[in-house]
Amino acid sequence: MIILQFPLARIGLFFILGLLLYQKGFQPKGFVVFIFLFVGLVGLVTMHRYANKRNAFKSFGWLVALLSVALGLSTAAFHQDTRSRLHYSHLTEDQVPYHFQVTLHEKLKSTKKNQRYVAIIKSINHRKSLGKILLNIRHSSQNTNIPIGSHLAVDGLLYHNKAPFNPNQFDYSGYLENQQIYAQIYTIWPKLKIITTENTIWSKFSNFRTKIIDNLKKSNFNETELAVMIALLLGQQQDIDPETLQEYQLAGAVHILSVSGLHVGFIMLFINFLLKPIPNTSRNNYIKLLIIVLALWSYGILAGLAPSVVRSVTMFSFVAVGQHLRRSVNVYHSLLVSVLLILLWKPSFLFDVGFQLSYLALFFILWLQPLIADFWQPKHKITRYIWDILTVSLAAQLGTLPLSIYYFHQFPGLFFVTNVLVLPLLGIIMVFGLVAVIIGCFGIVPKFVIVPLTMMIAIQNKCIGWVASWDALVFKNIGFTAAMLWTSYLVIIALGLWLQKPIYKKAVLIMVSVLLLQIVCLHNKWQSTNTQEMIVYHQKKSTMITERKNNKVILFGNDSIQNTIAKNQILQSYLTANFAKLTHRENLQNLYYFNTKKILLIDSSTAVPINIKPDIVILVNSPKINLERYLSAYTPKQIVADGSNYKSYIRLWKATCHKAKIPFHITNEKGFYKI
Repeated sequence: MIILQFPLARIGLFFILGLLLYQKGFQPKGFVVFIFLFVGLVGLVTMHRYANKRNAFKSFGWLVALLSVALGLSTAAFHQDTRSRLHYSHLTEDQVPYHFQVTLHEKLKSTKKNQRYVAIIKSINHRKSLGKILLNIRHSSQNTNIPIGSHLAVDGLLYHNKAPFNPNQFDYSGYLENQQIYAQIYTIWPKLKIITTENTIWSKFSNFRTKIIDNLKKSNFNETELAVMIALLLGQQQDIDPETLQEYQLAGAVHILSVSGLHVGFIMLFINFLLKPIPNTSRNNYIKLLIIVLALWSYGILAGLAPSVVRSVTMFSFVAVGQHLRRSVNVYHSLLVSVLLILLWKPSFLFDVGFQLSYLALFFILWLQPLIADFWQPKHKITRYIWDILTVSLAAQLGTLPLSIYYFHQFPGLFFVTNVLVLPLLGIIMVFGLVAVIIGCFGIVPKFVIVPLTMMIAIQNKCIGWVASWDALVFKNIGFTAAMLWTSYLVIIALGLWLQKPIYKKAVLIMVSVLLLQIVCLHNKWQSTNTQEMIVYHQKKSTMITERKNNKVILFGNDSIQNTIAKNQILQSYLTANFAKLTHRENLQNLYYFNTKKILLIDSSTAVPINIKPDIVILVNSPKINLERYLSAYTPKQIVADGSNYKSYIRLWKATCHKAKIPFHITNEKGFYKI
């Protein structure tokens, strides 16, 4: 691959390795890393004089690699807020009320119960502190959008992030921690007071975006079409209803709802069109470049600086500079420089799914699309246009397919149909939408803009809905492990290398990579058929238990659980991740035997058996049991209480078990219980 021949590519790979090492727990003290960096740089300068000798050149290369790793470690350490003693994670306890002073940084999508914001901590109980946190404000009749940049005094409960309560669930705690958010505040409107409002660039752009959205809402747009347009042009998906969003996901078109290279490229073309009348003098060219770069970054900030937005704006800034200098821009160099600059500025982007998918899609479009396009050269303009859309879609889909399945466990089979239908419409929507946004900066949008724009977005939504309706061609619940992810990319890269130059060695590489993928799949199958476990899940106000023998699962639950299996994400995630299938459904039983263990389930409707001495007792539905007397009589090895019990009962049981020195597992604190 040509890209790996660039020195910057190797530096970038070792820099990313440093970030990964830090994220995985290799976190040396800051001064050690910085001393190593300083000594390494001195050694690098000294060795550079002797780099013309072969051995010295190899040593020089290894030193650069080690320095790149150290730079990754130091960058991650520098951006790690928790290294400061003033960080709130060192000053607070879980589920304790505090008085906070915070500054609002970003508005998030609201839930059914709360308005949600990302906030910056300024003080806790009048003691100076720092760190990003989630602020949840309970919905009420006082609901209003608080301006970004507002400095608030808040009284509320603080909850530290917790790992998922059930197996194979999305780790929202880990997702937040990658963004330097380690806790959430829950409060109500009477306990919140706006003190002042800061006027930073970020807050001005955020509030200006809110003003545009408010003007658009006053312009009599249909609610569904307006939400899609705001997502397309302003990067805000908060108002899209779940059904529409799901249709875009099933049709493989959710990427167009995130501002990315397609949108930023169009913005750049639009700005170039507006600047075309200005004469191309040396002075005017500098002014044009400055306007283009400022406009791109202003749009990026207005769209919220999501990872895909930052990547696109950075890339097109390089393109604009290259056009100004009248030099051909090496797209691979631009790609690598943008990755390094973005990760130096915000290393947490590396662990953002949008960032990963965005760069993978772009890289594979640049690399694979020309190779695929060479298979056929259509003569007619329309055929060539459709062929270009298909090859770009195929290259991007191949590049992101393993990662998409790994994260989302589904694959839209009609993605190419979606792109052929939607992309031609999208260009026209962008033109009218941009006009609407510009007018929305100043006031109400006129009907002659609203009517065609609404009609085209409605047509786009219908096309998406039609594609998504082919449910048989949306492949869901696909099990995919990390090992399968890496070996799949090995197969795709080997295939791409062979397409570049079909020689025997590269054909062998394809066969070896396919063999490795098969070995990984066979290992997963063997592992799934040699596992036995029983799991008590955490479910609010209900009980769910599964017994797994090899890849066959039996579900035990009440009627509400039995009737909602298809929609039960907890169960479906478990089955998918473990390559298992549900074979039986049964009602809850009072006695289970599993791997020589006797398990007794006690609920509110059953008398406690006196002739059974269990190893494990599961308490469900808040049974009225004298636990102290029961423990003294039977002395089980473990007590488990699931989410169907009253919290007051759980507190009493916990104290009783602690006194009797018997382990007590609470699923709403420790998560699921596995035997």
